[in-house]
Amino acid sequence: MKKNVFALVSSIAVLGTALAGCGGGQQTATPPAGGTPAPSQPATPAAEKKPQVLKMNLHSEPPTTDPGLAEDTTSGAIILATFDGLTRIGTDDKPHEAAAESYTVSDDKLTYTFKIRDAKWSNGDPVTAHDFEYAWKRALDPKTASNYAYQLYYVKNGEKANKGEAKLDEVGVKALDDKTLEVKLENPTPYFLELLAFRTYFPVNKKVIEANPKWAGEASSHVGNGPFKIESWEHKSKMVLVKNENYWDKDNVKLEKIEFSMVEDENTELSMFENGEIDWAGAPMSALPTDAIPALKEQGKIQTNPIAGTYWYKFNTEKPPFNNIKVRKAFAYSIDRQALIDNILQTGQIPAIGAVPPSMVLNPNGYFKDNDVENAKKLLEEGLKEAGMSKLPPIVLSYNTSEAHKKIAEAIQDQWKKNLGVEVKLENKEWKVYLEDMHEGKFQIGRMGWLGDFNDPINFLELFKDKMGGNNDTRWENAKYKELLNQSAKESDLEKRKKILADAEQILMDEMPIMPIYWYTQSWVQKPEVKGVHQTGLGDVDWKGAYIE
Repeated sequence: MKKNVFALVSSIAVLGTALAGCGGGQQTATPPAGGTPAPSQPATPAAEKKPQVLKMNLHSEPPTTDPGLAEDTTSGAIILATFDGLTRIGTDDKPHEAAAESYTVSDDKLTYTFKIRDAKWSNGDPVTAHDFEYAWKRALDPKTASNYAYQLYYVKNGEKANKGEAKLDEVGVKALDDKTLEVKLENPTPYFLELLAFRTYFPVNKKVIEANPKWAGEASSHVGNGPFKIESWEHKSKMVLVKNENYWDKDNVKLEKIEFSMVEDENTELSMFENGEIDWAGAPMSALPTDAIPALKEQGKIQTNPIAGTYWYKFNTEKPPFNNIKVRKAFAYSIDRQALIDNILQTGQIPAIGAVPPSMVLNPNGYFKDNDVENAKKLLEEGLKEAGMSKLPPIVLSYNTSEAHKKIAEAIQDQWKKNLGVEVKLENKEWKVYLEDMHEGKFQIGRMGWLGDFNDPINFLELFKDKMGGNNDTRWENAKYKELLNQSAKESDLEKRKKILADAEQILMDEMPIMPIYWYTQSWVQKPEVKGVHQTGLGDVDWKGAYIE
């Protein structure tokens, strides 16, 4: 969801980021002896003298730790700590070889061949090319019902297999032997190596899953191939990760332990930080209480980064009155985004007047005007008339537990009352339940957000390609929109491709199944001795290179 975003939570805008050494023709990436670990912060001599234990708040229970099923940032953070893909994003925000020791690319850019390095799972089993083939086909198998299966549609016959139109054996991923993985793509995909660092492309241990389908729900049965492993998991209370002694790059992992609490109240979390109970508060796992932000700013404690993500509300386009385009646009046009940022958020967010964040922007002028109340009133009147309504039915706005989500919802509720005369009831739910209800269509308007999985606008637009797409939730679909996205996948001219995607974003904003509100920043406070925590421009967090100085 990357990811559906729990809190206020990512940015980089480079099309076709590639591994060093990736150029034209048959290419071979040949790392130095021992591979090319992603760059990390060097540990100082003093770092080794301090207990290497990092204490943080996870905010909420991770819905899952299964790479093939995860769809939210909380789950994603634990998975990135406990798994390694063929590539891993380094501190330079570029993909580097990880579980893959090297790779070659065919001249037509359609076939990748990876050499899998010698490595073990946390239970001691060898990590093989078969683990990747199994994991990808498992995620694509309709029986798995992975909401993120579409992320594998770049692989040949991936989409057809997921829709039951081809056999899994026809999917373009194959272990040629234990150490060699061959991948065939539908189209040349310049950002494919970056995609491989995303969890849906991570391997899973076939033997473990077949022995226990619920393997990812408990510490005792969880098996990963990443820098850390789960030592204990007290549900809705605490999770402890420890260094994985079987990790191939364990010498570059300095932390011995990461202790996560699961406290949903941001004020309590900040108090825990100020009392020395945790080393970090706020993004990327949680949010700072909005009331505390001015003082934290004045004290110079707060740190803020822009990230490639959009905070938006989703409309259920199958439920009246939001099955009417003009009603949806009226609700979207009538809110004052800048006021929300100035009075509630306060950390440099930007009013979102499009779906794609500024770092990947397709139309820098946006698609509509913020706080366009007069136009909104006119659209609402016309929309109700088209729908044969004299007045609006009860409106419910849903959000997941968070002080900031609550304050934003209350402010928008007030704006809709003042600007459109609309009565809106607020509904709060715990994160896991909230996600399930959104996917099942049990909402009228629901809060959500999206951080980029990779640095390309397609990642924001493809969410709404299919009506029943795993992360769509809006039940919206448009044939021309789908055609443009399909067309973009075959267009090799980057400028022409950008125009095609801009045309698609125009349709999305003309029909407004989502209501963009703001483009994210991440804000947090941390103890000065905590070093090397890498927060990517996409909003991901990687503790592989972290240490206590």
